[in-house]
Amino acid sequence: MSDEETVPAARTPLARLNKPGLGTRFHIDFDWWQREEREIEVYLRTYLSEAQLEQLRQENAPQTVDWVDPETAEVRSMNFMEFLFRTNSAELMGGEEKGASLVDGIFRLFLANGNQPLSPVEIAEKVGRAGQERTILRTLAGVRVYKGIRPVD
Repeated sequence: MSDEETVPAARTPLARLNKPGLGTRFHIDFDWWQREEREIEVYLRTYLSEAQLEQLRQENAPQTVDWVDPETAEVRSMNFMEFLFRTNSAELMGGEEKGASLVDGIFRLFLANGNQPLSPVEIAEKVGRAGQERTILRTLAGVRVYKGIRPVD
């Protein structure tokens, strides 16, 4: 893991009072990327296939698209890159290289599921790390913030 992708978490008295547990839900905090002055769009492109990158490069590629949530039928607007992740989630999760890090697998999971908050127990199940719930919790709730993955406020 490079220093580019991790930053020590801010230490505040309130943060210490609300210590995350196995039921705490996490997500990618996109505001964290802005606060840390990181270019998430550039980073996210590394997860796209050549065909998806070509779709983004097309002059007439839409900036936003309407997405219908399959569970709630709610329509919401999302940027085109997020749409590519949502419509190719199996490819995103199946494209993990052998030996990919735990954090990378979790990051891919959140990209594939539309950044829906999940607990360490749910994450372990979905990334094939059953029995590693406490390791996931220690990683995500530790001093460092990895790839913007933080507890939901």
